[in-house]
Amino acid sequence: MVDLDEAIVARYESHGESFEILIDPDVVQKMKDGREVDLVEHMVIDTIFKNAKKGTRAPEDKIKQIFGTVDPTQVAKIIILKGEVQLTTEQRKIMQENKRKRIVEYIARNAMNPQTGAPHPATRIEIAMEEAKVHIDPFKSVEAQVPAIMDALRPLIPIKFDKVRIAVKVSGESYGRCFEDFKHFGKITKEEWQKDGSWIGVIEMPAGLQTEFFEKISNKTHGEAETKILK
Repeated sequence: MVDLDEAIVARYESHGESFEILIDPDVVQKMKDGREVDLVEHMVIDTIFKNAKKGTRAPEDKIKQIFGTVDPTQVAKIIILKGEVQLTTEQRKIMQENKRKRIVEYIARNAMNPQTGAPHPATRIEIAMEEAKVHIDPFKSVEAQVPAIMDALRPLIPIKFDKVRIAVKVSGESYGRCFEDFKHFGKITKEEWQKDGSWIGVIEMPAGLQTEFFEKISNKTHGEAETKILK
């Protein structure tokens, strides 16, 4: 269950009655997007309140009358989907900042400068977002917000989502140290072993990861890896 200090109040009003739950803010948009979640894991307590701040429980007969059930998870689902979410100013600020960071990370991971073929540093993306006065919705998913944000960034910096294909050659010994990284960064689309025991492969990955990939593989192979970006 979520900690009390991290929870927000979700409220549903009907027939002059108010019903509230204390819920993890991250789960609200997931449910509104139609994703399956275990609500018990995201509630402070599986209790339906009349007033959550005062700790006043809603009468069971009223819950049954309005929702047709007293199952707290079923009632909570209706409250989240049909009710309102109450955020304090500080909670909204924190949620927006956390979502902003996730959006910046997502764009930095997947985007590149089409003029140079190089990824954009996260700081450059952040500055451009500030200049474009991008609005961050704390409840809307990262993926749902990114298209509009990319549209706002394009007049300011050359940017697009793309993937790169990188050819890699490492020794047989280095292959064992690097294989998990190859899979982590992208998809191995082609590979073969050479007569000298070395391994050659082609890895497709989000364009924004190429710099990190080169650094990681160079460190793990002590600089002996050969890499090349394929057209």
